[in-house]
Amino acid sequence: MDEKDFEGTLVLEKLAEISKVDDFFQAIDEDNLGRAKSLMKLANVDHETIQLVLKMISEE
Repeated sequence: MDEKDFEGTLVLEKLAEISKVDDFFQAIDEDNLGRAKSLMKLANVDHETIQLVLKMISEE
């Protein structure tokens, strides 16, 4: 997946399926990349997308 093709709503939809959207945003607000990664893994987000999301978060 290319960064320009990234569709964040897919990640949010997967997190919503496990009721972890709020936890994910809290982890981002706290710059807790480990927690954000764990939540995405729990939501079955693929590795490539997880890496892209973490990169985008760390660049903010």
